[in-house]
Amino acid sequence: MQHPDQDIRNRLLIARLPAMPQILIKLIELLQADDAGMPELAALIAKDAGMASKILSVANSSAYQRHNRALGLEQALVSLGTDMIKTLVISESVFQTFNNFPHSGSTDLRAFWKGSLTTAVIARDIARVLDYPHVEEAYLAGLLHNVGRLALLATAPKEYAYNFTARDDEELCAVEQRTLEITHAEAGAWLIERWNLDSFLADSVLYHHEPVPRLEAAHPLIRIVRLAHQLCYHADMPAAAADAAALCGIEEDKLDAFVKSAARQVARAAEALGIDLAGADDLPAPPAAPPAPVDPVQARLSEEVRNMVLVQEMGQSFARQQGEAGMLDAMTRSARILFDLESTVILLESPTGHALQGAGGGEAQQRLAEFSVALSKPGLLADAANGRQLAFATRAAAGVGIAEEQLFRIVGSEALVCLPLVAGQRCLGMLVGGLPAWQLPLLQKKERFLQAFGSQAANALETALSERGHTRRQVAHVAEEYREASRRVVHEVNNPLSIIKNYLSVLDAKLARREPVVSEMSILNEEIDRVGHLINGLADLQPSDGGSAANVARVVEDVLRLFRATDFLPASVQVVTRMQDGPQEIDGDADLLKQILVNLVKNAIEAQPGGGRIEIANRGLVNRERRLYVELVVSDAGPGLSQEVLANLFTAVKSSKEGKHHGLGLSIVHSLVKKMNGMISCRSGAHGTSFELLLPARGSTSQLAPVQARGVVDSV
Repeated sequence: MQHPDQDIRNRLLIARLPAMPQILIKLIELLQADDAGMPELAALIAKDAGMASKILSVANSSAYQRHNRALGLEQALVSLGTDMIKTLVISESVFQTFNNFPHSGSTDLRAFWKGSLTTAVIARDIARVLDYPHVEEAYLAGLLHNVGRLALLATAPKEYAYNFTARDDEELCAVEQRTLEITHAEAGAWLIERWNLDSFLADSVLYHHEPVPRLEAAHPLIRIVRLAHQLCYHADMPAAAADAAALCGIEEDKLDAFVKSAARQVARAAEALGIDLAGADDLPAPPAAPPAPVDPVQARLSEEVRNMVLVQEMGQSFARQQGEAGMLDAMTRSARILFDLESTVILLESPTGHALQGAGGGEAQQRLAEFSVALSKPGLLADAANGRQLAFATRAAAGVGIAEEQLFRIVGSEALVCLPLVAGQRCLGMLVGGLPAWQLPLLQKKERFLQAFGSQAANALETALSERGHTRRQVAHVAEEYREASRRVVHEVNNPLSIIKNYLSVLDAKLARREPVVSEMSILNEEIDRVGHLINGLADLQPSDGGSAANVARVVEDVLRLFRATDFLPASVQVVTRMQDGPQEIDGDADLLKQILVNLVKNAIEAQPGGGRIEIANRGLVNRERRLYVELVVSDAGPGLSQEVLANLFTAVKSSKEGKHHGLGLSIVHSLVKKMNGMISCRSGAHGTSFELLLPARGSTSQLAPVQARGVVDSV
């Protein structure tokens, strides 16, 4: 038994082990929130001077730089692409941490770094093959899977110096347990938990030496790191590698490709990170290959594909923005990054459609808010908007009007690019960017890229404007209801007021004659109460009965189009609709039905995070209490609801989701169904959940009235 002050666990607790860099922690938060788009990465990296310097050095290296002009940070990010940026941030942060361990400077870490990089690259490739949703998490787990060896070296340099260079296998773990009473896997998992990283990350480190049979039901990240470690350190043991591959459902003949691909990627990554792996003889170095000749057609195609991916990322970023102002700011910021613009502003179509007006924040906000360009008069901006065509101009160009001169001063640049934001056949506005005159020919070569960006921005803008218009229509509808209610109240209140006025004169006469007035006072009190009830009715508006009708199939189609257009419907979830040829029309508001279905489909998607199936079916007509209803069912293949949840399903309850308004969705659905004079019920079991809606069929009341008149009564 070791003396307490020599116990390695106590020494780990008091050792000055490094903390994880904040930029990596914030990046992990972005990745977990699925928000790591280009604008978010740019904002994160710009706050870390060391990381920004690393990004610039890599982007301006011969591997990425094709001309002599030095790139700024935003241009460097575009040049590298989001995948490379994430890899650099993760790798550089981890290796900064490695270098800050005590005794790391006096120890040759080249073999350690090579093993960590190789495991990380293989883990990332395996994750991609398995469609693991967090590829960067797998890469980080591979980098950190042996961090416990650094921790033990820092804590017990004398006892562990020899073991640090030993072969990384189960025998090493046995020696560590016998001499230090802790393995490097346990020490690494302890350190990762101390850094407050994800628990599955710690588990993947803890179990990377675990026997394969014990990992059959383990989390995918644990199995990925186990296989990556086996391929990195024990490629000479094909049987063990095959067993580990079986855990991940990967065929044995594909393992060699992982190892060969990793060798090439590790060499490039080490060069980008400035790590000298020469002499790291625990793993074979990849053979040097002569540079392949550059095919200009292939290079152009690669650039087009990269641009398409970047534009798609930007579109997703726009959709995530909260509010119109946030979306406009994201557009201007993204345009500067993608197209190397000095400044950007946005002009939106005026409410009348006759002019372009300055919108959003950004540069020269106050001047821009008062800037307007008439579309009826010829000019650079008006012609570009009316013709839905890109336009370029310099200060010295002929035909530049006063509006353009004002805009030149606002953006403070020598040249302008005017990008119409066109959705369908409508020009919603104009994105105007400023740039140096010498850069204009380079930007003109990116016309397709610009137009694709403009299309994504216009689609996002159209959605935002549509939502704003819908909100305005709702407000106008409520205001109209209040006005109508006020007119009804005024009309109805006149009757009791007239009665009150008459009885006051009668009361006056009786009092003068000293006659009893008990009955008159009672009537006055009743009429005053009636006036009060009528006025209070203003605060309890009843939905107007306008005889509106909705087509169930059309509303279902609109809801699914909404989910697909905004990327809320993941590819792993299949939606099936079964609409009968029979009755589709119901008595009710289509907007209310849409709101109901949006809530139900959203819940069904969230009930199947790993993918599944949603079915929306019209089961035809149902007779309930002498009225005809259309039965519409929304079902999923999720795990079902607990008895407690099912019992309180349509009441406002506290939800496990974040946000003060969560937990209200089904209570809102219930109230909306009631407002449509319908009914809703739920069935749930181990094989899924289904919500059954009964909605009044079109004209069902008038159809059944003659039957009732003849005295025919349904049996119950």
